[in-house]
Amino acid sequence: MSFLQPFIEFDFMRRALLSCLCLSLSATPLGVILSLRRLSLAGDALSHAVLPGAAIGYLFFGMSTLAMGVGGLVAGLLVALVSGIISRTTLLKEDASFSGLYMGALALGITLISLKGSGMDLLNILFGSLLAVSHSALLTTSLICLASLLMLRVIYRPLIIDTFDSDFLRVGHRPLAIATHGLFLFLVVLNLVAGFQILGTLMSVGLMMVPAVSARFWAVRLVPTMIIASIIALLSSFIGLLLSWYSALPAGPAVVLCSAVFFLVSCLMGRANGWLARHSFRHSGASS
Repeated sequence: MSFLQPFIEFDFMRRALLSCLCLSLSATPLGVILSLRRLSLAGDALSHAVLPGAAIGYLFFGMSTLAMGVGGLVAGLLVALVSGIISRTTLLKEDASFSGLYMGALALGITLISLKGSGMDLLNILFGSLLAVSHSALLTTSLICLASLLMLRVIYRPLIIDTFDSDFLRVGHRPLAIATHGLFLFLVVLNLVAGFQILGTLMSVGLMMVPAVSARFWAVRLVPTMIIASIIALLSSFIGLLLSWYSALPAGPAVVLCSAVFFLVSCLMGRANGWLARHSFRHSGASS
């Protein structure tokens, strides 16, 4: 088929699609759990929190994927740790403590990059370069995807119990609850670091959260919601890359824009909680 020609002919298009596939499989299910735990803002905050560490790696090693990735991982985990301490020692909840930290982290990261880098370097770090994904970056993303899925499988049961009935786990097994939450946030940061290398710090959370909240309009059970979210993320990536190729749009924003369109369609037509489904249910209830 002619519209598949870019993926057939060009290696960089295949690498871009495969990297998005990895993120769709590992990051999007984490986004579903974040939304269920009412920590959607945490994903956005942690994506910004990655930036200062990536900027420090950039200052010392230039545009080194490894240095910026390690720096971003350390910075993201540090912000998650500080946020946890604030939420447990003050009256603020965790999402509020994240909101108090992430804009400062974003501003610090941009300031550090501006000390050495050009405007183009800043744009690449903020918005990514999806069509310039290297073989090493794809390999790193693939390994992160595999490790995330394996670790999520290990902590899945206590994580879901803590998500739907946090008091049950924290009263009887408090150390397990703390360890599970810590590992979950580690997975979130790890996937945001992988996404940062592909979509940039501002766009990486888009493929994690937007398909996740879209899927909740199509399913009410957890596993089907995760599967639908991954499918929406993959379709957004595929369509976004084709739009980028044929319309000369920036690839990363095109992918996230497609996921936003899926979100609006889901709000309207989702069979579980979409506007049309709720409206028809109310109409049929009133008629009966």
